[in-house]
Amino acid sequence: MPEEDSITPPRPNDAFAALRYKDFRSYLGMRFFFTFAYQMQAVVIGFYVYHLTKSVFALGLIGLCEAIPAIGIALYGGYIADKSEKRKMLLIIFSLVLFSSISMFVVTLQSLSGYIHTGWVVPTIFFMIFVNGVARAFYAPAAFTVLAHSVPKEIYPNSSTWNSSAWQIASILGPAVGGLVYGFYGITITFIIIIAFLLVALVSIYLLRSYPPIFIPKETIWKSLSEGITFVFRNKMMIGAMSLDLFSVFFGGAVALLPVFANEILKVGAEGLGIMRATSSLGAVLTMLAMARISPMGKPWRNLLIAVTGFGMSIICFGLSRNFYLSLVFLFTEGAFDSISVMIRGTIMQILTPDQMRGRVSSVNQMFIGSSNEIGAFESGTAAKLLGTVPAVIFGGTMTLIVVSVTYLKTKKLIPLSLKEINN
Repeated sequence: MPEEDSITPPRPNDAFAALRYKDFRSYLGMRFFFTFAYQMQAVVIGFYVYHLTKSVFALGLIGLCEAIPAIGIALYGGYIADKSEKRKMLLIIFSLVLFSSISMFVVTLQSLSGYIHTGWVVPTIFFMIFVNGVARAFYAPAAFTVLAHSVPKEIYPNSSTWNSSAWQIASILGPAVGGLVYGFYGITITFIIIIAFLLVALVSIYLLRSYPPIFIPKETIWKSLSEGITFVFRNKMMIGAMSLDLFSVFFGGAVALLPVFANEILKVGAEGLGIMRATSSLGAVLTMLAMARISPMGKPWRNLLIAVTGFGMSIICFGLSRNFYLSLVFLFTEGAFDSISVMIRGTIMQILTPDQMRGRVSSVNQMFIGSSNEIGAFESGTAAKLLGTVPAVIFGGTMTLIVVSVTYLKTKKLIPLSLKEINN
């Protein structure tokens, strides 16, 4: 059971209900500082690799290098998470990510440029991104379980809102700080800040209590894995939400092409790139804060379809824009709509998943959703190479709208359901 600080249990409609639990606050600290560092690193590595290669396809390969291991071993990661102590597992995962960042820091040091062949810099970065993908395959199911056990079930929607808000706030500050520091001080100082925040995230994990496994496998690993897969595919709403996110983000992954827009279309440089990445997250976090008061879970499936539709339209409008400030408006709305869908999907996942299967179900979710951004980045990079940058973005947004339309036709019965009806 979660450990509560206050004597009086928090009310389900209390906007700060989840924050009253010590473990949730520690989890939130881990989530924030890790995301801050990771988002900083993403925007810097994208701009740095594009600066070295001048290739939009290379930007797509960044996403693919992370997605391959994150998807390929996700099911095994979920199985290990279910049968392992979560705090120790997270410490190992974060140590691996820290090693990856330190390695990229070393190969990008200008003082070592005479000792490291320039032809090895980009391959080394790609390999370390691959290592991060391995870590992510284990991180997602372990963190999902810790989140679920840190608060009572009746305030899952509130914890989901704060969890997503922490991610979005870090996603605002991370890219903005990354782009600005990289633009003014270079990549070395940027990586020093990234490593510092990863260390803070590591300390946050130490503050978590131990989470012993509930699941003790009595059958083969293959049978255990199949139980998680079967559970997901038998739940129409869960598989529908995962599929909707996978295909919409796959085709709507325009964020991967922001370095091209910053450099060649809008001509705003690394500083403008950081602002563009942050603006999307700003729209998301403001919407998340609003959802702490006004929940979209009254008719969750209907609102999910509306949110993904708005996401697709924002992507199309961004691709058509040639004005920096107008582009920021569309990135803001894209982030706002995406945050609504993230909150709804997160709550649905928490409510519908049994405790003993959280790791395995989360690993299936990781295969669908957790790596959809990276796969979408690869799709965007490939489409940009074949069609051009702007047509690729418009194509992606259009395909997102088509995916929503098909999903609507196949899930009409879920549209009028309330959260209580879903839970039952």
